[in-house]
Amino acid sequence: MIVPSTHWQKSSYCADSSNCLSLSASPDHTIRIRESEAPHTVLTTTKSQLGSLIGAIKNETLAPHPTSL
Repeated sequence: MIVPSTHWQKSSYCADSSNCLSLSASPDHTIRIRESEAPHTVLTTTKSQLGSLIGAIKNETLAPHPTSL
């Protein structure tokens, strides 16, 4: 996927590290996520889905993937 020039916000947890996540809001109201080690690979999600994922991580309720059991 080619991502047009956009404003990426680096995670505050990465400080000066080269291994960081960046987020960007796109005009179609989706959220784009990329990792600094693979900046051309971009995941797209919605604000609601990202909020659910972050909530599950914070609350430690994220279920393991069935193949990892």
